[in-house]
Amino acid sequence: MNAWVLLGVGVFGGLGAVARYAQDTVVRAWVGSAHPWGTMSINVIGSFVLGFLTGLAVFSSEPNAWKIVLSSGACAGYTTFSTAMFEVATLARTGRWGAAAATLFGTLVVSVLAAAAGVWLAGAF
Repeated sequence: MNAWVLLGVGVFGGLGAVARYAQDTVVRAWVGSAHPWGTMSINVIGSFVLGFLTGLAVFSSEPNAWKIVLSSGACAGYTTFSTAMFEVATLARTGRWGAAAATLFGTLVVSVLAAAAGVWLAGAF
């Protein structure tokens, strides 16, 4: 493993986490809802970007360290499956079963579709 790639993954992972916190804070303030729209939007956007980067890697014959840094660093630091599942559990625990189910299945389905769209878009380049 290249030390620069490892350092890049760490730095960009941190930047992704900061971006996640900032986006969640802004979305919560803007929407003003108890529903976890911030986390849902983060996971959908992150899935699209990761799908796009994956598509670039699949359709490219040359390996690039920046793809590893952006996917394993920035996207991994930005997206948050664990927070999404915590929010689903919190919604269910407070008796908001419909919101919990919508969050769970909405996040999963839309994130997979966003990742597929990213791969498709990368194939166009």
